[in-house]
Amino acid sequence: MTGTPATWTSTASGASSVVLVGHGMAGARFAEEVRRHDPGGRRIRLTVLAAESRPAYNRVLLPNLLCGTMGEEDITLTGPGWAARNHVDLRMGTAAVRLDTARQTVTTSTAGQIGYDALVLATGARAFVPKLPGVLPGADVTALRSLSDARRLSALAHAARRRHGRIAVLGGGVLGLEAARALAARGTAVTVVHRGPHLMERQVDAPGGRVLAAAVRRTGVEVLLGVQAARWQRGRGLWLADGRLLSCTGLLVAAGTVPEAGLGRTAGLRLAESGAVAVDDTLTTSDPRVYAIGDCADHPAAASGLVQPGWEQAAVLARRLTGADPHARYRGSRAVTRLKAAGIELACVGSPSAEPGDPSFEVLRFEDPARERYAKLVLADGRVAGAVLIGLPDAAAGIVQLYDRGAAAPADRLALLLGRALPSAGSLAGPAALPDHAVVCRCNMVTKGQLRTAWYGGASSRAALTSATRAATGCGTCGEDLDAVTAWLSRVDPSPKEPALR
Repeated sequence: MTGTPATWTSTASGASSVVLVGHGMAGARFAEEVRRHDPGGRRIRLTVLAAESRPAYNRVLLPNLLCGTMGEEDITLTGPGWAARNHVDLRMGTAAVRLDTARQTVTTSTAGQIGYDALVLATGARAFVPKLPGVLPGADVTALRSLSDARRLSALAHAARRRHGRIAVLGGGVLGLEAARALAARGTAVTVVHRGPHLMERQVDAPGGRVLAAAVRRTGVEVLLGVQAARWQRGRGLWLADGRLLSCTGLLVAAGTVPEAGLGRTAGLRLAESGAVAVDDTLTTSDPRVYAIGDCADHPAAASGLVQPGWEQAAVLARRLTGADPHARYRGSRAVTRLKAAGIELACVGSPSAEPGDPSFEVLRFEDPARERYAKLVLADGRVAGAVLIGLPDAAAGIVQLYDRGAAAPADRLALLLGRALPSAGSLAGPAALPDHAVVCRCNMVTKGQLRTAWYGGASSRAALTSATRAATGCGTCGEDLDAVTAWLSRVDPSPKEPALR
């Protein structure tokens, strides 16, 4: 695959016609980035096809709806009038059903065919549903990929509480655990059924998995490990492969995702082994006029299932297509996974699979199961290559900073594991001691320096800083760090607009 010229000129209007298929997290970010570089729409005439009949929202925060800490308005990414203000032709409730790359047209479910100079696929992924008898999305079985799913699951949980029933969660990965913890926080009886030997085995090793299971159980969630589901029986519950019946009234399927690449596949675009549309560093597919970003795209250096790669890809592609930076390239994202479950502090960084004795790595491990604390740190050439950190938020903050910057780890490895080598943004002296290049919000790669610049530019509140930089609009785990930076800025410069009273 090779990149094409970054901009095109339509002879009819003087602007190139770009059609964006998908208005999820990656798609919405791409549209915002396009208008940030081309606010008046003089270079890009943008049409957005949104299959859902509502504005874009943050899917990462769907579990927060289940526990009641957020409402639907809190997770919305684009407010009323956003499309009109930004000169975007947003067609909600309109799905793309066929892509004709030869004619450069896309057929929609409601508006016939639309021509394009460039087309961007941002169709995301769908929930993987195991082929088990009775396990079909319906009245008592649901996934958690959309707002409709969250509403259905909330209704199932409400019914379970009224009937003293239980919700089974099929899958002990990040989403399954976050949803289970959220349901339990509202008083719903929950059992996680996981086929693997320990929870989150894609990110966490076995010793860490044991500590994680103890922490999850402590929050009121029942956990069954090494257990295969056999079938779902409505009105009775989930039958297990060993013959047991888990009596429950509803089932949440959290068994992973599948790239939503059907449009690209039927159009003849090249797919990667993952089933997603293959892209190169320019985010170009095998067709020079079609691009792909987010979960529907497969780039060799992007981890699947994380929001940050999609957002970084959106920013790169917007710079290319608007001409702001025709030579922009996406080189990959650093993988950091955080478990957003109240009462459990867990962060996984990079690739922590190496074990002690591997000559290519320095591996350190700390275990304190009685206090639900665990740390594994993998160093290569003195730099962080991977880590698993449970119950050690200060250590996680410092290690993630080192990983993001590719900086050398301090010589005192024990101090690093205990969170004493680098201050966290949330610690009392943290914001003042952190360098300007320290990342406060990983999802949007917002640094302390960017927050300070926004503050001096007039963003003199936490909400204003969020609006100016997008900090804390991703997974939400940096909220306390952003509060700490805001409080620090308030102390050192109470009003960037007016002089402080003497």
